[in-house]
Amino acid sequence: MKRWVVLGGLVAAWALSATVTTGLAQPQRAPLPDATKVKDNLYVIESSSPVDRSKFTGGNTGVFIMEAGVVVVDTKLAGYGPDILDRIRKVTPKPVVAIINTHTHGDHTGSNEGFPATVDIIAHENTKLNMERMDPFKGAKASFLPKRTYKERLSLFSGNDRIELFYFGSGHTSGDTFILYPAIRTLQTGDMFPWKDAPFIDRANGGSGVAWPTTLAKLLSTVKDFDTVVTGHIPLATRQDLEEFQRYTADLLAAVQAAKKAGQSADAATAAINLSAKYKGYASERLKAAVQAIYEEIP
Repeated sequence: MKRWVVLGGLVAAWALSATVTTGLAQPQRAPLPDATKVKDNLYVIESSSPVDRSKFTGGNTGVFIMEAGVVVVDTKLAGYGPDILDRIRKVTPKPVVAIINTHTHGDHTGSNEGFPATVDIIAHENTKLNMERMDPFKGAKASFLPKRTYKERLSLFSGNDRIELFYFGSGHTSGDTFILYPAIRTLQTGDMFPWKDAPFIDRANGGSGVAWPTTLAKLLSTVKDFDTVVTGHIPLATRQDLEEFQRYTADLLAAVQAAKKAGQSADAATAAINLSAKYKGYASERLKAAVQAIYEEIP
């Protein structure tokens, strides 16, 4: 499997998805799968592997069906709005009333514009600031930016439809939202738990490999009542999987700090760091980029 450079891949995917047809034949978009039930009234339209860009559609999309309508969490790459709505119609006739963007990246916000203007768009205040700097949300398309933001915590709806939004600090970006569905004991993490591999640290948008394990530790110590996790890009996980990923990020940070203190280069540190024995099933496709980002961040 060839190594995938995450930031370049995200930029390439955004550019491809945002291309305007000018008479030339455009590459066919990868099809979306049907929505899969997670629990009760929560579904997920799953991500595909970002390693194969021809099959990549964006991150996992949550579909939470309430009495009053549907909440969509993350909207994949640009151009998938009609496809997401089609998959939702297969499980409910109710309208989409709100979108929650877990963070700024185009594989999670790209199809905001594919939904009616009446839909409420919600995100952390830092995510809105990050999105405002992106070309796809400038000019007339600024209307697809978040309409409502929060600082640390926001409660939406009530009863079994209640959704809790949390922000615990930097990690993947400076504005990552965790979404808790209390009635069904399920948490959605966006790319704060994207996969079982080194994380993508987007320093240009306020991400921090130093803060990441602390941010996850704050989440786990504060939010107790969940057993199921909808991640950013892989199939469903458990609270134990998320706890393991937190430990992985902490061990990765400690290993990188020790390597830099010992005078090793980032490349030498990448070659020397091996967490696979301790963390079974974890890949190392993204290790080099993560090590480089942490090297740039720590003094």
